[in-house]
This record gives sequence, C-alpha cells and structure tokens, in this order.
Amino acid sequence: MQNIQSILAYDLIGFGSGIYWGKHDKALLDLVGTLPLVNNKKAFIFSTSGIREGRFINNFNRQLKRRLLAKGFTISGVFSCRGFDTVGPLKLIIELSYGLPNAQDLEAAANFAKELG
Repeated sequence: MQNIQSILAYDLIGFGSGIYWGKHDKALLDLVGTLPLVNNKKAFIFSTSGIREGRFINNFNRQLKRRLLAKGFTISGVFSCRGFDTVGPLKLIIELSYGLPNAQDLEAAANFAKELG
C-alpha cells in the first residue's frame, strides 16, 4: 500500500507498457485495479506495439483508459508508437517492426511529453 501512496503523490502519472495480445501488460492492469478512487488526478497512457494502433480496430489503450477513468483519473493524453514485436505470430514477420521505436518515434514521444507540461 505504501508503494501505491507514493505513486499517487505525483500530480501527473504515466501508465503504460508494451502491448501483448491486444492489451497492456497484465501486471499494469492489475496495478490499476488495486488503486483507490481518486478525484480528477491527471494521468497519461503510453504503449508500443508491433502493429499500428487504430481508433476502432487495434485500440490497444481502450481497456487501460476505461480502468483509469473508473478510478477517477483524468486522461491528459495518450501516446502510442510501433515497437519491435517478439510475441505471437508477428515475431515471424520481424521486419515489420525491426528497429522500432526509431528516432522519429522518440522525437514524437519527447514532443508528447512537452505538451503534457
């Protein structure tokens, strides 16, 4: 419980991981489940995945976003980029995501962080 209180001490909290089988890591989702209700605490979401995220198809951040909203968080932003995939069938087609995230992705992540304030 002490670790959870130290997480909640921040004004802006980032939640994210690589995407495994269409969702964030189970340990992250479980952690969010243990958080107490908060009152409009700011959070942002980030992820990497072997395939491109879409608004309706492959909306990888949807489950984490719902859980955070249910806990009372306000989502300040979401950042996703492609990453090297070594899980599931995409590991057989590694050239699709080899070398990702790349310099452009890292620059986009830095710009996202600046916009968060």
